[in-house]
Amino acid sequence: MSRKAIRALTLGLVVLVAATAGMLVWGAAAYDEAGPLGEDTTIVLPRGSSVGRISQILESRDVIAQPNLFRMVVRASGLSGSLRAGEYLIPARSSMRAVTALLIDGETVVRRLTSAEGLTTAEILHIVEQHKALTGTVPANVPEGTLLPETYHYAYGDSRRDMVDRMQKAMTDLIDELWPSRTVNLPIDTPAEAIILASIVEKETAVANERARVAGVFVNRLRRGMRLQSDPTVVYALTAGSGPLGRRLTRDDLAMESPFNTYRIGGLPPGPIANPGRASLAAVLNPVETDDLYFVADGEGGHAFAKTLAEHQKNVRRWRQIRDQQD
Repeated sequence: MSRKAIRALTLGLVVLVAATAGMLVWGAAAYDEAGPLGEDTTIVLPRGSSVGRISQILESRDVIAQPNLFRMVVRASGLSGSLRAGEYLIPARSSMRAVTALLIDGETVVRRLTSAEGLTTAEILHIVEQHKALTGTVPANVPEGTLLPETYHYAYGDSRRDMVDRMQKAMTDLIDELWPSRTVNLPIDTPAEAIILASIVEKETAVANERARVAGVFVNRLRRGMRLQSDPTVVYALTAGSGPLGRRLTRDDLAMESPFNTYRIGGLPPGPIANPGRASLAAVLNPVETDDLYFVADGEGGHAFAKTLAEHQKNVRRWRQIRDQQD
């Protein structure tokens, strides 16, 4: 090879190295510079997405402007298998490096599902069904009283069946936690009976400092062989837990034949009438010691308690006057 040819080859190599170095410097700078995203944006990367598909999604949502560079750097860095699917909140102006780090760390959006105390199983399953970020269908034949009302965190793409399983496990874990510390000589023999009575207490009052007293009334009535005479059990008998009754109970309602109608049956109904929360379960297992045998609404959001039927009837008359004035 002639000297001229060697000089030309050397010059070519120098130019190639310089160009490559320039490309690397440019690529590194572009990879680190602020992205085009104008405001914080939530994106979803489906499971099984390739680096190519991810780059397309990021470009379509204006997260990145150079998908080819994104793919090249991720693949060259051996990170193709490290990008995780899920729902992400991408901060505005995020660089490609910052986006890559976010997808590797798997810092997905945390969603919340809340079910209130005292909802029936049908009502809770409806809430689960309405969360569009969950997948699949709700399971069938979920027993009443087995779902713990609580706030549950989940990620986009989690299944509805898994959510229901978590609720059921939470209820089982809670009753297992509370049962050993119960008051001795209660007229309930099993955790299942505790859940039944707690569901009635839950539906009777939403006032926190009344729960243990309401539970004490029901415990007293059970001990004396008195019927519980709880209006919410009649509502459940009429609706089968599908939702609110939407009207007042009538005398005919109170006389209906149903194993859930505690005006007609003695003891507890055959199952829960709702899903009780921790406070109602704790109240039933450790009720207030009281001589009260009756209670009725007091017109101020709580209840008036009574030890005798005569006192109770007086409270009932007062409540009816208040109710009539409100109509």
